[in-house]
Amino acid sequence: MRQFVERHTFWAIVIFLIAAAFLWMIFSVWPDWLEDAIGRKKTFVNTFLNGITLGGLYFLVASGFTLVFGLMRNVNLAHGSMYLLGAYIGYEVAEASGSWFLGLAVAFLAIAASGILLQVLIFRRMEGDDLRQTLVTIGISIIAADLMLAVWTGTTYQFAPPEWLFGAATLPVVSTLKSSGDAVFIKYPVYRLAVLAVAVAVGIALWLFLNRTRIGMMIRAGVNDREMLAASGVNVQLVFALVFAIGAGLAGFAGVIGGTALSIAPGEDIRYLLASLIVVIVGGLGSVTGAAIGALLIGLAEQFGLAYFPTYGVVLTFLIMVVTLAVRPQGIMGGR
Repeated sequence: MRQFVERHTFWAIVIFLIAAAFLWMIFSVWPDWLEDAIGRKKTFVNTFLNGITLGGLYFLVASGFTLVFGLMRNVNLAHGSMYLLGAYIGYEVAEASGSWFLGLAVAFLAIAASGILLQVLIFRRMEGDDLRQTLVTIGISIIAADLMLAVWTGTTYQFAPPEWLFGAATLPVVSTLKSSGDAVFIKYPVYRLAVLAVAVAVGIALWLFLNRTRIGMMIRAGVNDREMLAASGVNVQLVFALVFAIGAGLAGFAGVIGGTALSIAPGEDIRYLLASLIVVIVGGLGSVTGAAIGALLIGLAEQFGLAYFPTYGVVLTFLIMVVTLAVRPQGIMGGR
């Protein structure tokens, strides 16, 4: 952070002023002119929170994608299918057992196993051939989508989280003041706040894993110089299979989280694959921090677009990607 401020003082000041303005708008009591210009404060704050929590969900999906695509340079366009399959598996297990957490664990393990199979049977035979990887994984995603449609039909599913995650929490954010002078505080769903907390925990754990553990150093070394790592006695293929297992498992994990927060339906695989691609491009290849920043920007852009100008809201997401590619082609946190 200090290096960024020293190198980009102007942009650091701009970011600080924008963050300060957002904090003021969230925690202050709005004057009448601001409500006339933007609308109710409750709408603004709920949109802001929805954007952050949606960004957290996008990060959970994109964190696995950034390991496989961003770090290992393997083009896995079946990542969205893994998300949707994990959601369906988690739903079936949770319904059969009555345990949401068991569904979450089984979805992670099942999709992690599918990631290992994909790495061993597909990507190990196509190392360095991006075009073949792209075409093969597109084919796999199409077949997987048809099979899931045949098994689970076009019905929309949604399963409930544990009871202690139901309800809404009262936030220390004033929505408005009553005529008596009493403050009205904003309430927000507990589960969405839990999604954000899980995303933060996963992000910290991934960063520590890649930067502070021996296996993480092996992964980064294997990406940069596979032959040298193999010469040192490390089983490179085993390390890469582990990366695929973690990346795919996170997709299945996110499927249960997202399926509980929103819904499980055909087409969600394409949505989250596209979101993951944009997040990795904006944030920078192989950067967990960049994926978090990209997911936050995309989530906020999507929600504010839907709330304030829904006709052109979708343009915001692609505008962010275009501007990032024009100004910093390697992504916000990507290396040169």
